[in-house]
Amino acid sequence: MTNIAILASGSGTNAQRICEYFSNHPDIRVRLILSNKPDAYVLVRARNLNIPCHVFSRDSFYHTTYIQDLLIKEKISFIILAGFLWLIPASLLELFAGRIVNIHPALLPKYGGKGMYGERVHKAVIEAGERESGISIHYVNEKYDDGDVILQARCPVMPDDTPEKLAARIHELEYQYYPEVIERIVMSDER
Repeated sequence: MTNIAILASGSGTNAQRICEYFSNHPDIRVRLILSNKPDAYVLVRARNLNIPCHVFSRDSFYHTTYIQDLLIKEKISFIILAGFLWLIPASLLELFAGRIVNIHPALLPKYGGKGMYGERVHKAVIEAGERESGISIHYVNEKYDDGDVILQARCPVMPDDTPEKLAARIHELEYQYYPEVIERIVMSDER
């Protein structure tokens, strides 16, 4: 059994979709959900799905081995970011080299980087007059939204789009592709 941990900072719709996708998987399970925000709704989702969850501080994330020790103790093989907004520290990047994956709600390299998340991304795409947007699933490195892209999926930007309308189409792509890509990566790593 391959254990994955999800790091999330917000509502957790992608985290829930991933948990549901792997709930009866014979080879992969979501073992932990970790959040840097004690009031993040993802923690409610984790409890409702009976998945252990932990909250951590900026200090413990960047200046202690608390997270690394927890991931090792729980035999975590992959880290999945689902709306997690902090850079991953070098110690985690080293420990999980090639085994940390993120999803971004735009077609990278455009509209990525620090501060580009959620509605901000969709607003920037619309204001730039883009005809399409989409998702980018990528490996994580020491920079925001800079790791090698694994998969991009596209959707049109409509003339009357608002950030909310575009976000709804982007979410559908995320829910469809993110769990499948995670499964493919984890299963290919095991072989």
